[in-house]
Amino acid sequence: MSGQTVAASSSRKGPVTIITQTRVRPDAAAPFAHWQRETGTIVAGFPGFIEQTVMPPSPPEQVDWVILQRFASAAEALAWLNSDDRLQRVEEAQPMLVGHDDIHVVNDGASGALPAPVSAVISTRIKPGQEAAYHGWEQRIAAAQSKAPGFQGYRFEPPIPGVQDDWLAIVRFDTDANLQAWLDSPERHKLLQEAAPFTEEFHARIARTGFDHWFAAGPGERSSPAWKQNMLVLLTLYPVVFLFGALVQTPLLTRRAGLPFAVALFFGNVASVLLLNYLLPWTSNRFSWWLQPAREAARWIDFAGAGFVIGLYALSVFVFAWYF
Repeated sequence: MSGQTVAASSSRKGPVTIITQTRVRPDAAAPFAHWQRETGTIVAGFPGFIEQTVMPPSPPEQVDWVILQRFASAAEALAWLNSDDRLQRVEEAQPMLVGHDDIHVVNDGASGALPAPVSAVISTRIKPGQEAAYHGWEQRIAAAQSKAPGFQGYRFEPPIPGVQDDWLAIVRFDTDANLQAWLDSPERHKLLQEAAPFTEEFHARIARTGFDHWFAAGPGERSSPAWKQNMLVLLTLYPVVFLFGALVQTPLLTRRAGLPFAVALFFGNVASVLLLNYLLPWTSNRFSWWLQPAREAARWIDFAGAGFVIGLYALSVFVFAWYF
C-alpha cells in the first residue's frame, strides 16, 4: 500500500470514498487480514470517518484486496491518508504485498456507481496534452458499455493533483459473467485500440464480494454496508442450520440412514446454501428500510436496525433452546 504523502484537493465537496486496491502475497493472507482489522479500528477513530467496506480476494475473478473508506469530506479523508498512524501501518504491511497498489479518492455525490460486488476499477494514464482526445473517446466507450447486457452503472473521475495521476473509471454489472463478457467483447477491444495513441498506461482490476447478489441495490444506490449484510446472513442462516440439523440431519441422515457425521454435515451445508438463495432476498427486501435508509435518518436507523436484529438473534436462541 502506498505510503506517499498526498495533498488535499478543494474541488471535492461533500462525502468522499478512498478506494484502495492492493495485492497480497498468498502466504501472507492471514497476517494481512489481521493487519486490516487492526487498521480498520484505527481509521474508525479519525475525524470524519463514516464507514469502511473490505472486499477480500475472490480468485480467479478478483485477486486483489479492495478497501473502501468513506469520509465526510476530502480534507478529512486526506488527513487520514497523510497521518503518521496510517503511514506507520503501511510500512508494517509492505513485506506482505506484491507490486504497487492503487489509491483513488472519489466524490460520493457524483453520478454513477462506486465499486460494488461486480465492478471493474479501471485506471488510465494519459499522455500530456491528450486530454481532449481522451474525453471524446471516453464518451464513446461510455455509450457502448451502457448497451451491454447487465450494465448497472458507470462513473468517471479525473486526476487529482497530488493524489492520483490517473483517470479513473468504475463500471458496474449485475453478474460476473456479464462484466467479463463486456471486458472481453470485440467492441471494447476495438475501442481500447483506438485509445492506444494517447494512452500512457492502462489497467483494470475486478472488485467483487460474495453476499451482494442477495442484497441487490437499485440503479444509482450505494451497496448496503457489509456489516449489515453479514448480520442478516447470520439471522437467516442460524435457524436454517438449526432446524435442518434438528429435523433432518440428526434423525434422518445420521440415525436412520447411518451416514457419517462429515457426510451428513456436507448435505446440511448444501441444503443451507440452496435455501439461502431463496430466503435471503426475501429477508433483505423486508429489511430494505435498514439496508438503504434515507440519508437524513441513516444514523439512528442504523442503530435501531442493528438493535432489532440483535433482538431477533436472542429470540431465536431462546425459542430453539426452549422447544428443542
